[in-house]
Amino acid sequence: MDAEDTGAADAGTKKHSRRRILTTGAVGVGGVLAGVVGGVALAQAGSPTPVIRPSGSRRFEGKTVLITGGTSGIGRAAARQFAAEGGKVGFCGRREALGRQVENEIRSAGGEATYIRADVRSEDDVRRFVNQVASTYGGLDVCFNNAGITQQKALHEYSAAEWDDVVGTNLRGNFLALRYEIPHLLTRGGGVVLVTSSSNAISTAAGRSAYAAAKRGLVGLVQSAAADYAAKNIRINALLPGTTNTELVRRAAGAMDLPDSVWEVMATTWGKSNVPGLGRMASADEVAAFAVTLASPDFPYMTAAQMVFDGGKTAFGG
Repeated sequence: MDAEDTGAADAGTKKHSRRRILTTGAVGVGGVLAGVVGGVALAQAGSPTPVIRPSGSRRFEGKTVLITGGTSGIGRAAARQFAAEGGKVGFCGRREALGRQVENEIRSAGGEATYIRADVRSEDDVRRFVNQVASTYGGLDVCFNNAGITQQKALHEYSAAEWDDVVGTNLRGNFLALRYEIPHLLTRGGGVVLVTSSSNAISTAAGRSAYAAAKRGLVGLVQSAAADYAAKNIRINALLPGTTNTELVRRAAGAMDLPDSVWEVMATTWGKSNVPGLGRMASADEVAAFAVTLASPDFPYMTAAQMVFDGGKTAFGG
């Protein structure tokens, strides 16, 4: 299983750290929770997970931030964090109800966001979405291309349509996004693009042939595109998260119909067994915090990079 909130700072505080602060809080139902899923007994002992605190900085004040796949998971968390740092966020996704919910959350917190329904598999949708965000907010500055899906099965069990859906969303969808974002960034005189790949681009496992092929292909896409536009002041990088506690991972695990408390037990147990070292999945908020920092002006020398954020999983355990 591999993937893919902040508030405003106290107005009276004059100086703020440019980094988010990670603190620890207890997660779960307290003590030891036992559940039975498919005949398998699971237990959780209140493992810690980070809570993202607002940094107080406004690194994206006056900037337009475009996000694909912004209605759930890492994309949703990133939309909220970009907005909390002053960004004007235009984001897309296929599920309109979720999109409106995220838009309302951001605006209720004092941020600026616009949801536009779009499917990254459709060139017409991508063109319309990118152009509408640029028109609404007066150009583009930062693009976080995050939309992605997975299906897990042995290679010979994929239909051609299923293969095309996974590769079309994860790889072709990113090509289309870049295809229509780049002209706006050229007009702006530069900008930043961050593309969500996956640690599966480095080390994968059985049942992930379509997903791993697409995510590894994204690394090549990013490197070549970065070379195309480095002289134009456009930085393009790849983010390679490890297993992240998101709807995508929960769906891949077949756990969407289970109670949240049972899923958290499953996720905690899986992390302890499959992520050497840290022994847990990432949270969407902490991956988003890393993405926001990578997209900020803090690293002007970084382009064509593969930034692995997987708790040491690929280094320690493959």
